[in-house]
Amino acid sequence: MARTIYIYNTLSRRKEEFVPVHPGMVGLYVCGPTVYGEPHLGHARPAVTYDVLVRFFRYLGYKVRYVRNITDVGHLEHDADEGDDKIAKKARLESLEPMEVVQTYTIAYHDAMRRLNTLPPSIEPRASGHIIEQIELVRRIMDAGFAYESNGSVYFDVPAYNRKYHYGVLSGRNIDEMMANTRSLDGTGDKHSPYDFALWKKASPQHIMKWPSPWSEGFPGWHLECSAMSEKYLGDEFDIHGGGMDLQFPHHECELAQNTASRGKGGVKYWMHNNLLTVNGQKMGKSLGNFTTLADLYKVYSPMTIRFFMLQAHYRGTVDFSAEALSAAEKGLKRVLQASKDFRNLQHASGAEPNPEIAGLSEKVIEALCDDLNTPVALAHVFDAVRLVNQAKDGSLRLSDADYQSLSEVFCKLVPDVLGLIDEVSASSEEKTVEGLMDMILEVRREAKARKDFATSDSIRDRLKELGVTIKDTKEGTEWSM
Repeated sequence: MARTIYIYNTLSRRKEEFVPVHPGMVGLYVCGPTVYGEPHLGHARPAVTYDVLVRFFRYLGYKVRYVRNITDVGHLEHDADEGDDKIAKKARLESLEPMEVVQTYTIAYHDAMRRLNTLPPSIEPRASGHIIEQIELVRRIMDAGFAYESNGSVYFDVPAYNRKYHYGVLSGRNIDEMMANTRSLDGTGDKHSPYDFALWKKASPQHIMKWPSPWSEGFPGWHLECSAMSEKYLGDEFDIHGGGMDLQFPHHECELAQNTASRGKGGVKYWMHNNLLTVNGQKMGKSLGNFTTLADLYKVYSPMTIRFFMLQAHYRGTVDFSAEALSAAEKGLKRVLQASKDFRNLQHASGAEPNPEIAGLSEKVIEALCDDLNTPVALAHVFDAVRLVNQAKDGSLRLSDADYQSLSEVFCKLVPDVLGLIDEVSASSEEKTVEGLMDMILEVRREAKARKDFATSDSIRDRLKELGVTIKDTKEGTEWSM
């Protein structure tokens, strides 16, 4: 069944009907983490927001290519153009190779996201793995007349771009007014204008991560990676670019300018931005002492409680984190999960009359999600279903077969598969069962190989592949993944 989906487009500042670039397919690019520290609460909100978006599109029958990058080079400490590279600085402090830092915190990020029950992206490119594409993008922007070289670095020429296009259209800034109020260009260094931003930075002798380029031995600017990688994996025009509201300016504004300068078009139909988290009414930050890692938070609250807490607010609204709010979310989650269990044991009769209140519940959840991913309204309808399950459980409500099927859509599909809310104890038990079964199967395969019964060994490998399980023989043993 075709659905009309509305998405708030930051570019137009209004809700727009979603019409994909390619029918039946969705291309989604989300700015991922800069991996130089432990994943924190701020990482959870975009992860959950775009996870629900991906799940919902797939539920509706769309094929989704979900690309989420890893920033492992070029994100400087003070701003987008100056200061130490965050990863290189961490590497120096801990006497590690930069890629050791990247690997350590990428693994930590993946583990934190897995526990939140977020689906992995279809593709997860790293900035350091796409230097060639970024250099080529710089060439194209320079050839178009919107960039210049200065002492080995290359900068995007914002005034030149603004004369033909409009720099600031995404964030609502008027660069002409900003430039008119700027009296001096002192301190801009190699830049022609204080608003220009780095596409390529010449590396200092002590800089760890650097690559050869036509301009200098250096490294790409932070904004460049997303333009290069989104184009490589999603084409020169794709559907949705997501990220936190803090990325709207300058990061996404610069991306949009790079795309337009190199392609002649913005390349993204819908820009989505989730709002930020506050802690007891204050912006979260290390300097304020309210910075919380997910690992520490998981010691007190279950990942599903945190996920549920995030879904209680619309993704474009602020979320205030507090112990009271988490405790309330914990209670709400328990009610939903308990109703999901109780529902499966309810009696229902084919001769009973369908209840009109139940018949439309799943449709109401879907309609809420179609309306710019309105998860709080969707959850309100889920709690209507919880109330009806409790009535059926205590005998005050009789369910028909049709009622049971409608509730099944809510509790067996929409809650676990779209909202991603699952019973962690049951999921952990199932995971252990799968691991145990795989250990048994691989042991049978090892014994077959020891007997030189390669036909059986290969047959097991091929059958597992058909079931979506890939196995790889290494010196340390056999690895498997799903």
